[in-house]
Amino acid sequence: MIPFQYITSFLLVFIGVYALIYKRNLIKLILALDIIDSGVNLLLISEGYRIAGNLPGTAPIYTGYETLKGVPMVGPLPQALVLTAIVIGVSVTALAVSLAINAYRHYGSLDIRKMRRLRG
Repeated sequence: MIPFQYITSFLLVFIGVYALIYKRNLIKLILALDIIDSGVNLLLISEGYRIAGNLPGTAPIYTGYETLKGVPMVGPLPQALVLTAIVIGVSVTALAVSLAINAYRHYGSLDIRKMRRLRG
């Protein structure tokens, strides 16, 4: 059986790709990119989580021998990658919104079909 978080992450990526293909508003396209980013981040975090039997994984804190013996530790690398991806995603989203604001000031519309026709 496929775990729920995998289904959710693939559904988020599918919704984002669908919006990228069929929507024409710049703000909706930016939101679609953000939805795809969230789906990929959820998939990475889900891959890094480990379960051994009925015991959930412990936090990746390497302070010595305080962790329970026999319990797997959750992988810290996917968590670090996702934190970095979140920061980069927020920066890209802010840049894209500022470009959309500039495009609206210049063209008077957020519809990419109208912007393509004006060309100037």
